Amino acid sequence: MHKAAYLLAGFAFLSQLLALLRDRLLAANFGASETLDLYYAAFRLPDLLFAGVASLLSIYALLPVLSKIEAEAPGAAISFLRKLLALFFVGMGAVSLVAFFFVPQLVALLAPGLADNSALVLLTQILLLQPILLGASNLLANLTQLKHRFVLYSISPLLYNLGIIGGILFLYPYLGLEGLVWGVVVGAALHVLVQVPFFTTEKGGEMSWRKTFYSAREVLSLSIPRTVALAAGQISLLAAVALASFFEEGSITIFTFAWNLQAVPLAIIGVSYSVAAFPTLARFFAVNNHEEFVKHVEGALKHIIFWVLPTIVLIIVLRAHIVRVILGAGVFDWAATRLTAAALALFVLSLLAQSISLLIARAYYAAGNTKKPLLLAILEVAFSVGAMLVLIDLFNQSAGFRALMESLLRVSDVPGTIVLCLALAISVGALVRAGLGAWWLVRDFKLTLHGVGTLTLQSLTAALVGGAAAYATLQLFQPVVDLETVAGVVVQGVVAGLIGLATVGITLFMLKNKELAEIVGALKRTPAKTEVVAVEPSDVA
Repeated sequence: MHKAAYLLAGFAFLSQLLALLRDRLLAANFGASETLDLYYAAFRLPDLLFAGVASLLSIYALLPVLSKIEAEAPGAAISFLRKLLALFFVGMGAVSLVAFFFVPQLVALLAPGLADNSALVLLTQILLLQPILLGASNLLANLTQLKHRFVLYSISPLLYNLGIIGGILFLYPYLGLEGLVWGVVVGAALHVLVQVPFFTTEKGGEMSWRKTFYSAREVLSLSIPRTVALAAGQISLLAAVALASFFEEGSITIFTFAWNLQAVPLAIIGVSYSVAAFPTLARFFAVNNHEEFVKHVEGALKHIIFWVLPTIVLIIVLRAHIVRVILGAGVFDWAATRLTAAALALFVLSLLAQSISLLIARAYYAAGNTKKPLLLAILEVAFSVGAMLVLIDLFNQSAGFRALMESLLRVSDVPGTIVLCLALAISVGALVRAGLGAWWLVRDFKLTLHGVGTLTLQSLTAALVGGAAAYATLQLFQPVVDLETVAGVVVQGVVAGLIGLATVGITLFMLKNKELAEIVGALKRTPAKTEVVAVEPSDVA
């Protein structure tokens, strides 16, 4: 499981590097402006359709059915997938076509503060192609996973981001805003096309339409609760964008940039460990091996805690450097940098909670229980949206609360700080979900949590010591580094980060941390022999 997680994390890291380059290009060219507000607002309806419709054919629901079909009739799986792909294009195409004609009314609900801008309607209509393409890629991923072509599918996210980068560099100069979203469509097309040659050349038997419809119903019965949970998760973002559309210009951009930055460690740690654990957990549950199931859940939980706690502290300490190095170029000014850094700090407060929630969901999916993750997702939305309304009202009505928040995050002299309420509210919802989910997980699967308390204390201690070392390094370098230049900021931030990481490692070694030894052992083994479930778009939607 650890090898699989590190392999996934490696591909996630490469994908996130391109994603950060994408965001840097957007920030440098447009800054925190209405242009990017429109661009990001245009994603809300397509992302909702992807989460609520296209993800019905995800790996988690389809792969078990596909494996059974292949076991019963070798070669029939490819026939089933081809017929299912045709059904998907008909169904998803019909949904997207209906949405296309109602976009003006829908964007008035999703981004009411920007609804008067006709460009938002056009951008959203173009982006309706994305859920069709990514959904098809989801479908083909089942064959690549069934045939153990993991690397092939892992390349897809890299191509997706390359398509977006190409849109920024080559299409925007000629097509304007439309060029940006056409770049997204090109990236989504590359996401699926890289798998097409393998899909079309794979030979197999024939499966009747009657059997296809029967198996498709079986897939839907497994996937609908998970899909509803994914769609529910999008509602928090919909509410945040809708509210931010009434705030100062650039608020949607600030929120999205901070969200994207916190998604980097979430994808590398939380997603990688939860996805890597899934096939192992499913296998142990299927053979009724409760002891090994619990052992692997607890093992994944420990390593998530091990990595995430130091990450949280170091990101909070280095938040301004991170944002300035990644986004601080071109027209993305210092005020936008500080506000994005503050929002990032609020988001990462729930990084551990988000990572644990991903693991909890995979544990329940492995056990065939899709209702608990759905209920947890609904509760998270309720608390997040409720917290948004309460915090915004408190921010507007209470000068003391506003001053406290701005002072703690060092943005008292920056306009537009009300957007920070949205980031804090998202974290509140994530913390509630993780807390309740962990309680249910321990109760339902009778987890012992042996060693989790000790590990948490060790990891937190190392994180705080490492954070203090990083902060001290920043102060030490302050008089001798020219922070007006990118090179100076990079040098100061990198040196402080490395010293912080080294201090974390040394502290854990001195505390005789067991997880550190496990990681060293896992890294010595050959990752090429590891079979893992591919990370599909819905894992990071």
